[in-house]
Amino acid sequence: MGSLFDATDIVQFAVRVEENGANFYRFAVQLMKDDDAKKIFEKLAEEELKHGKIFSQIFAAMEKTPPPPESFAGEYAAYLRSYVDNAVIFRKDLLDKEMALVKDTVSALDFGIRRELDSINYYHEIKQLLGPGNYDAVDKIIAEERKHFCILTDLKAKFSK
Repeated sequence: MGSLFDATDIVQFAVRVEENGANFYRFAVQLMKDDDAKKIFEKLAEEELKHGKIFSQIFAAMEKTPPPPESFAGEYAAYLRSYVDNAVIFRKDLLDKEMALVKDTVSALDFGIRRELDSINYYHEIKQLLGPGNYDAVDKIIAEERKHFCILTDLKAKFSK
């Protein structure tokens, strides 16, 4: 039995997850009253976009496999976007509940930390569905998510004092 997604799909997921992360951090900027906090969240949004570019570069270098048969052009890509937005890291119903709790810098950092950990765990799990020849691309994604996790936890320590 083959897997539903291949390594290129996983990297496309990563790009979408980073786009969603950038959107969250832009939202967090709107909540902040402190100018330093606004700058931090603006920087985090930029970092998410940088991660997305890194993942896009990984995707461009990977050997592509054709998408499964489609009923209309772009159907599979639309499915992947919907899958990530609603079923993986940024599931809408759960996020709406959590987002309602984001009221200040520390709660926004907590939210971001959870998303980064969710991302790391997701990539570790999905990696098991791929052949060993694709591990390197997924490991690069995991390394980028770990860097962002460290940035967030350092910021939380600073703002929790």
